[in-house]
Parts: sequence; structure tokens; C-alpha cells
Amino acid sequence: MKVAVETSALYTSRAGVARYVRGLLQGLQAVRSADVQVAELGWSVENFGFGQPQRALKTLAREWGWAKCVAPVRLRDVDVLHHTALPIIPFVRRIRHVVTLHDLALVRTPERFRPWQRAAGLRRLRRVGRADKVIAVSRFTADEAMALLGLSAQKIEVVHEAAWPAQAGTPVATQLPPEYFLFVGSLEPGKNLALLRRIYAGAPGGLPPLVVAGARWSGVTHEGPPPPDWHFLGHADDGQLATLYRGAKALLFPSIYEGFGLPVLEAMAYGCPVLCGPVASLPEVGGDAAAYAELTPEAYGAAMQRLATDEGWRNGLREAGLKRAAQFSWEKCARETLAVYRALS
Repeated sequence: MKVAVETSALYTSRAGVARYVRGLLQGLQAVRSADVQVAELGWSVENFGFGQPQRALKTLAREWGWAKCVAPVRLRDVDVLHHTALPIIPFVRRIRHVVTLHDLALVRTPERFRPWQRAAGLRRLRRVGRADKVIAVSRFTADEAMALLGLSAQKIEVVHEAAWPAQAGTPVATQLPPEYFLFVGSLEPGKNLALLRRIYAGAPGGLPPLVVAGARWSGVTHEGPPPPDWHFLGHADDGQLATLYRGAKALLFPSIYEGFGLPVLEAMAYGCPVLCGPVASLPEVGGDAAAYAELTPEAYGAAMQRLATDEGWRNGLREAGLKRAAQFSWEKCARETLAVYRALS
């Protein structure tokens, strides 16, 4: 069986989908199987910047030129195409199709997207039902797919993501505070930095500084200047994230909606306590190893105050998190994904 894994996300994003693709490929490499040959299929032109019109032109070239004209030609000897996100390549009838569904944010939180993103995303979302199999990255996402897209349980397989194996840290460009809370994620409104802003405004000097690692998307700038004790680092690579996780008092992850929530698991893998809301997929990922608080300034702020001062609580979360993260691996993800491929032979 020949399988093509669509990898364009590696060249357009450093966020969750790209990390999923990297992890899956690494896992497939580690658990090679003689009966399944895996090849990468992607438009390998980097498009990480947000400057216009460059980003828009490259997006058009990828989605209308490469995806519709070039990619189908390269599928002539392929048995299965794995769309690792919402499909941009047309469904070719003579082969089988697998789609990884990361979340239903386009339906649940449409305000997070620009109009053209919503329109294009919803068109692709409607194609998901045509896939032979759908991989949901969490049971939460699977349940949403059945409720909102009408997919049958027989079509969906839940395959969890994983954290990268712990690695040595590399230096961070800026001087880090001696003690700090950490936020990791794309800086768009759904990640809910606005909540942390309100909490810090109400407790000036009463909380450890916040270190923010993530690309600064449009929208965050509209919230006004950050509090003086916030440190924006921009994008951090894996080695820098290792340093940040190991040094933080806790990861603050007040996201309002997640299909999985990779930073939660990644923080746990480095022994970093996690505080998030009891929403969406996060209890499924964090289990009993994360701390949860309602996403209000009062409740979340109180939990932050406790994390800042209660060393025993942090140590308990740290130990539980290490055990929780060990239950997930990219090799396990790859084995379960291979089983989905084989089910289509």
C-alpha cells in the first residue's frame, strides 16, 4: 500500500497542525512497516510571514495552483491520500482518502476568523464527510464531528496527538525573569490573552511576570499595550520552548476552545504545571494532572495566585503531569494511524 501524507502545513505554520504533521512523520519513521509505504506530498514553499500581499499570493498559488493542478498528478500510483488538515487537494475517486480533523472552531467560534478564512474553511469542512475515514485528534472533536457534521461513528477514529520527547533547552534571546508564568500559543483572540490582561490589571505587582511565546497575529495589537510585566518573545523553537517550560512556575492556558491543546501536554512533558479552563478537549488531554479554573477573572486569578505561592500544589501537578504526558507518544499515534490506512486496503 502506498500512502501520501499531505505536508503543506510544515511550510505555512508553526502552530498545532504543523506540529502534528511533524510528530506524525517522526512516528511513522520510527514504526516503519513493510506493507505500508509512506511518502510526503506538499508544496514546499515557506509562507510563515503575515505581510500582505505576499502571504495571500503564496496561499493562492498553493491552494489553486499546486493543490488543484500539480498534486493530483503526483497521486497516480498512490492508494491512500492522508489530508492532515481540512482538504485543499481535490478528492480523486480512484484512491481512498483520510482526513485529520483537528477541531470545529470554524463552526463553534467563527469570530476568530477573517471572512475569507471562514468561507474557504467552511467549504473544506463540507468535504470532510466525503472521506473514507476521519481521524479525530480527541474524543471531544469526534463527538463534535458527529453532532455538527453528521458523521457516523463508524467513519471516525480517535487518534491522540503527543508531546515531543523532552530535549535539552537552548538559550532564549531575551533575559528571562527569575520567576515567571508562561503562555504558549498563537496570539489570536481565541487563546484568551484578554482574560490574563484583566487579571494582571487587577493585581499589579502581585503575580509573577508573564512570558508570552507565540507569533503576534492581527487582533492582539487591537487590545492595547501589554502590561509592563509581560515579555513577548515571538516565535520560540523547540529548544527555546524546552528552556521556557522548565523554568516556568506554570503554563497559563486560558483558551476558550481547543480540539486537542498541544501546549498542555508539552508543558507536562517538561514538568511544568498547567492551569487551563475546564472546556472543550482540555480535560481529556490534561486528565487529573492539570489544574482547572473557570475562565473568569475571579476564578482564574485565584488559581494563579495559588500557583504562585503554593509550592506543594505545583510539585504535585509537576509529578502528575510527567506521568500523564508519558501516556501519549508519536509512535502510538503513528501505529494507530497505520491501522486506519490498513483498514482501507
